[in-house]
Amino acid sequence: MEAKVMDELLLLKPQRYYDLRGFFEETYNFNEFFKKGLEYKFVQDNRSVSIRSGTLRGLHFQAPPMAQGKLVRCGHGAIFDVAVDIRKGSPSYGNWRGFELSAENGHQLFIPAGFAHGFLTLQPKSEIAYKCTHYFAPDLEGSLLWSSCGIQWPLDGEPVLGEKDLVAQAFEDFESPFVYGRNC
Repeated sequence: MEAKVMDELLLLKPQRYYDLRGFFEETYNFNEFFKKGLEYKFVQDNRSVSIRSGTLRGLHFQAPPMAQGKLVRCGHGAIFDVAVDIRKGSPSYGNWRGFELSAENGHQLFIPAGFAHGFLTLQPKSEIAYKCTHYFAPDLEGSLLWSSCGIQWPLDGEPVLGEKDLVAQAFEDFESPFVYGRNC
């Protein structure tokens, strides 16, 4: 599994083995992650399907003490996946990175705790699956307004948004519960 580090985000490119039936790829292997210094224990798997292109979900995070790291991949379709550093005191606080994840390219993104996460569907019926390092804790869930972080979303018109994302807090009004090097 090839990996590329970008800040503290990790873009993973699993090896695919093709034959006349299609392909096989290993999407997660604890030992391979451990060798790369990623000693995370995943406790929950989630799946999300968005019917329409231009559906935007995020920017979401879960606060300490149940902050979540996520390993995200796209099983069908394509998404523009984004992480925003929300750790106070971080040299990259407020910065974002975006990556195209698709069923075709097979790329995965590991997003550590202390980053807000969101994605925009680039194709209809896009499906993402992601592993989490902590269980869902609704009382610790937070959301930032998708348009308040300077992200250059590859949008063609207005996004399709859910209720939570319509009423999310703007980044400039946000008081982060994360402290760089301390609770992430």
